[in-house]
Amino acid sequence: MKRPEGAVSTADSTPTRERILRAAFEAFTEEGYAATSTLEIAKRAKVSKRDLYAYFGSKHEMLGACIRSRAERMRLAPDLGVPNSRQMLTTTLVAFAANLVREVSHPSVITAFRLAIGEATRSPEIARTLEMAGRETTRAALAELLVKAQDGGFLGQGEPSEMAAQYLGLLWEGFMVGLLLGVAATPSPAEAEQRAVKATSAFLTLHPDPAGGG
Repeated sequence: MKRPEGAVSTADSTPTRERILRAAFEAFTEEGYAATSTLEIAKRAKVSKRDLYAYFGSKHEMLGACIRSRAERMRLAPDLGVPNSRQMLTTTLVAFAANLVREVSHPSVITAFRLAIGEATRSPEIARTLEMAGRETTRAALAELLVKAQDGGFLGQGEPSEMAAQYLGLLWEGFMVGLLLGVAATPSPAEAEQRAVKATSAFLTLHPDPAGGG
């Protein structure tokens, strides 16, 4: 049966869409968003412009999709578990932070940040996409973990969202700026773990065990 003109079949939808996004991201990275044409993306993806527009209405839409897909690396499991001790809270925070550093430091995510920053003035919604798809999700997951720790009596009182922001500040310090500027190297798994342990220790020192256990 002949497919209706302009329709996209389920069979070729996923691989073709992903191929277009890969091509677009590579072109944006190498040439810059403004200098990249839809024709260049179509050539790289080995599709016609007509096929390209069957998946994406504009170059701007492709950029947003590229950034959203990279922001997915910043998402953490929605349920980090319920800590049943101060030690479990420590272990969970370290695991949370080490994973976050590894994922956010990934070159493709850093490139997505740079693209969003570059387009922030002309297209502020692109930056909001990255903020909402990645950073807000991370803060919310961390705040939820801290609420559970407070409910269990392993963490003192305080506004969880503010405490989450404080923890992330201790974790990143100026490292993210260094990554964006290209003056800091992507951390190894051991370096990510070390950063997570240091931030967790500093955070829990600022918020001692209400039971007096440290």
